[in-house]
Amino acid sequence: MSRSYADMPLHYGQVPAWLYQRMSKLGVAIVEAIVLEYGRGALLQKLSDPFWFQSLGCVLGMDWHSSGITTSVMGALKRSVNERSKELGIYICGGKGKFSRETPNELLRIAGQTGLNGDLLVRSSKLSAKVDNTAIQDGYQLYLHSFVLSSDGDWSVIQQGMNNANGMARRYHWHSPTLSSFVEEPHTFIYGQTQGQILNITDKLAATSRAGILDLAHENPEKLLPEIRKLVMPSHHDLKSKDVDIKRLGSILAVAYEKENLDMESLLLLEGLGPRTLQSLVLVSEVIHGTPSRFDDPARFSFAHGGKDGHPFPVPTHVYDETIQVLDNAVRRAKLGVNDKNEAIKNLSKAAQRLEDSFIPNNNFEQLIERERNDSWKYGGRTVFGKSNPPKGPEGSSQIELF
Repeated sequence: MSRSYADMPLHYGQVPAWLYQRMSKLGVAIVEAIVLEYGRGALLQKLSDPFWFQSLGCVLGMDWHSSGITTSVMGALKRSVNERSKELGIYICGGKGKFSRETPNELLRIAGQTGLNGDLLVRSSKLSAKVDNTAIQDGYQLYLHSFVLSSDGDWSVIQQGMNNANGMARRYHWHSPTLSSFVEEPHTFIYGQTQGQILNITDKLAATSRAGILDLAHENPEKLLPEIRKLVMPSHHDLKSKDVDIKRLGSILAVAYEKENLDMESLLLLEGLGPRTLQSLVLVSEVIHGTPSRFDDPARFSFAHGGKDGHPFPVPTHVYDETIQVLDNAVRRAKLGVNDKNEAIKNLSKAAQRLEDSFIPNNNFEQLIERERNDSWKYGGRTVFGKSNPPKGPEGSSQIELF
């Protein structure tokens, strides 16, 4: 069972309504596209991957590195996905604080509607929380518990704890199809930086300790959480080139602005869309269709719709709305058996991947962000601080050769 570790700085405050509504709409469109193309099991598997989850939060316009991605994404998805649960076969329970305590009642209600074993689901929910709060004593107190259930009976759990002493958060991911035991390495991933000595009695090597748990209670913990993959989300708000795979980002821009490697059919089906919307759609396409290895630089996905605090740039609401409209239209047509636009969107990420190997980026990363900020007002740019205004002096920097 693989694990991953990363730090996420604790962020406080609320997501503005204008962004939250868009997150809900784009989020459910992405969920529907994944379920339609790959099935409910694939969605649960993606949700159990913290790299993919962080990428999803970035493409939805949340701050690219903060703990707020978890609460906001799960809240937005619960709002929109549950309105269509019967159709999608996906149910989201729990949430932050008091909403987490409603999980058992929600699961029993869903079980009554679907015929699933409610008692078993409640037990799974409680055990996953108990393991992460008690069996793993790493200094993080859980404050969010989200239980995502499919009508097939499979589930994923996303829960998060905070450590006020270091101002960081840790996210834990579970996936029922890969779970053979609640007390021996149950996680798909644990998302957080090592804090020195940590008691983890779910470690496979702690089987003997689990058998003698009462004796263990009187001893010092000797097991360290094993580090296999590690993603450290830095504390700085500004996005730096070191946080992004520049070759991947450059190939996305080449597809969007130069139509590199795009087949003629896709060009015709996406006719009328400006390069800025294509830039967002390439990244949305990758969230839907990309393989796990494509998400090891989640910050790259913030170049779809920016961030609510203005990092790397304000949220381009006009582009966001057009992206939602195009994806919604593609999904609706696909449900009717007309897959042309759905395939065209899929081909956007394929084109970027084909171009990536031969692509040679330059060093104009800062100019890219400058252009996005200068042009933000054209696209309805907004942050929690207000709407974007035209820059003073020469208009924008659209002529700069970025990659």
